[in-house]
Amino acid sequence: MTIRVLIADDQDIIRSGLKMILDGRPDIEVIAEADNGREAVHLARKLRPDVCLFDIRMPVMDGIEATNQLAGRDVDDPLAIIIITTFDLDEHVHGALKAGARGFLLKDAGKELLVQAIHAAAEGDALIAPSITARLLATFSRTPTTTAPPQPIEPLTAREEEVLTTVARGRTNAEIADELHISLSTVKAHLASLMNKLGARNRVEIAMWASETGRTQAPPD
Repeated sequence: MTIRVLIADDQDIIRSGLKMILDGRPDIEVIAEADNGREAVHLARKLRPDVCLFDIRMPVMDGIEATNQLAGRDVDDPLAIIIITTFDLDEHVHGALKAGARGFLLKDAGKELLVQAIHAAAEGDALIAPSITARLLATFSRTPTTTAPPQPIEPLTAREEEVLTTVARGRTNAEIADELHISLSTVKAHLASLMNKLGARNRVEIAMWASETGRTQAPPD
């Protein structure tokens, strides 16, 4: 199956670079490009891409609001959105992930990680670049919240706590399975249970909850 991708970034050179990388893959096709958030939302609703790549800072409508309109909690059929940004974490990254983004990558993350993130998003999974997870969690911890994080509807098991920690470190399902010596199907079962207990929509929100409740420490740089 070919994964259909929409790219939204206000810099021509970034869009061109991403398109060149992705169109070079036999199973990925860039179907549209946008240079602002409003156009991205319009094209996404019209074309229903499998995955959207959104920059955070865009004119007319930024990536946070675009993400919220396409993947927010009130959206019945949310799209898979990956946030891409520069090395210095944007102050609004936390808000973007809260808005429903499924993954987070640096623009210099590299071809393979970009492709992995797109495949993960298309399959209903999510990926946060491991190289920036520590900085991302540090940003979460400094972001004021108006409400306390929700408590799980049932206590987490010891194994779920272990999976929670690996998710917060940005591990993929395959990496979690290898690290904890369990099968991929078992990993998926634990993730489904965590999402149910925490009221999370995806593994990004699981990682955010882990940070917000102080259940895990960010790994060293």
